[in-house]
Amino acid sequence: MPLPRLISGLSEIASGHDALICDVWGVVHDGARHHPAAADALFRFKQSHGPVVLLTNAPRVPEEVAAQCASYGLPPDCYDAIVSSGGATRDELARRSAAKTLSLYYIGPDRDLPMIQGLDIRRTGIDEAELVLCIGLVDDMTETVADYADILAAMKARGLVMLCANPDLVVHRGPKLLYCAGSLAQAYESLGGEVVYYGKPHLPVYAAALAAAGNPKRPLAVGDGLVTDIRGANAAGLDVLFIADGVHGEDIAPYTPEHLAALFARFGAHAATATRALKW
Repeated sequence: MPLPRLISGLSEIASGHDALICDVWGVVHDGARHHPAAADALFRFKQSHGPVVLLTNAPRVPEEVAAQCASYGLPPDCYDAIVSSGGATRDELARRSAAKTLSLYYIGPDRDLPMIQGLDIRRTGIDEAELVLCIGLVDDMTETVADYADILAAMKARGLVMLCANPDLVVHRGPKLLYCAGSLAQAYESLGGEVVYYGKPHLPVYAAALAAAGNPKRPLAVGDGLVTDIRGANAAGLDVLFIADGVHGEDIAPYTPEHLAALFARFGAHAATATRALKW
């Protein structure tokens, strides 16, 4: 595999692409504030080269993702559409609850309950549930996966399927590294439990993002997560720009093509280009 090319900004490669499929958390914002240089890069690409679709593993519908991004200061004119794992998960819940009331065991914070509002769903305990929805840890600022050992064991004993609305394993909120729903899903699978994932790196969400971009001929995927963003884009056959100072920030030193190639190989991923942070 060729060594990645280190670039200083998106402008160096923008002319070779007609759409951006861009990750959000870690690239466009850090969970507390948006990155102005990233917003500027998205806006410039959108103005001169093609549509920008934000593709996120946020366990929320696109409208809520847009509101959250706005609360972090992200200008809405720097992108054209949002595709989220939360939106895909809600679509599946709507399908499953269309014929009859769905008994659901919910794992996640109350702030994400809009995911199921308006659907024919009854929240229950594990003993009565027919399905589990995992959006994230109830309190991701203080809890770890170990706090859910008994819950996961009880779910496995009942043979419940978990729908994972966010395949991300960890994410930064400001300087703090937090566990995501993907870590709980991974722990459940290690017990032999069945998990259905929505979002990156799984191909259906890329098909949705490309459709939102008008099915471009030369799209570029931008992301910082090797397991989700980069491997997913690789599987979808997209060119990739890796954002080094994201979730893998502590692992990128020394920042050389040789070291990055070795890091990519560890995760079974590849990116043709890399830059420290998204900017024009």
